[in-house]
Order: sequence, then C-alpha cells, then structure tokens
Amino acid sequence: MKPIRLIIASALLLLVSTGTATASNLDLLLSGLFPAHQATYIGYESVEREAIPVSSAIERKYLIVDFRLNDEPDTEQMQASVHKVCMAMLKNRDLIRDLTEQGYDMVSVAFDRRSQFDCL
Repeated sequence: MKPIRLIIASALLLLVSTGTATASNLDLLLSGLFPAHQATYIGYESVEREAIPVSSAIERKYLIVDFRLNDEPDTEQMQASVHKVCMAMLKNRDLIRDLTEQGYDMVSVAFDRRSQFDCL
C-alpha cells in the first residue's frame, strides 16, 4: 500500500511542478501555490456578468480564485501574492486554453471577501 501512495504523491507533485494542469485540476495547481503558513487556497467560483447582454461578443463568464492570507499583508506583499497566482495560471497554456474554451475571458484573485484583483 505504501508504494502506491508514493507513486500517487510523486505523480501529483510532477503534475504541479510541470504546469500541466487543466481546468479540471485547477484546485490542485492553486492549492500548492503558497506555503501553508502564508495562505490557504479556498476554491474557485464561476461568475456570470448579468449586465452584459447574451447577444454581445464579449464573454459573460469570469473566474474568481479565492485564497485566505494568514497575516494582514502590506501593499507590496499583496501585490506579490496576486502576481504569484496570476503568473502560475498564465504560464500554464493548457489551463488558459481550457478556460478560454469554456467561455472565460477574465480571472480574478481574491484574498478576502472585500476585494478582487484581475489577472487577465
């Protein structure tokens, strides 16, 4: 039983480190992004912008990826955290392609319930 766990753990680590995540394993990519003492990945939510008409050429869906920071960051730390999340997603071409095919045209990062930061 232990060798199987080692193989599974190795495969998951390889998946995260190579950046081959797709939309279906977005949780896996983002949950390992920060050390546990710095931030916790909560999940993601799909939001549809009702103010944009259905007939519009602009996509109506966007994705919010949600984290909680363990300490109150200063502005510079917050910007670095947003940058880290956005770059992890942007560097993953398979993920971006999958999200685009699913109709997402924007991704936002949230570290609390009050504010969001747009990635793309």
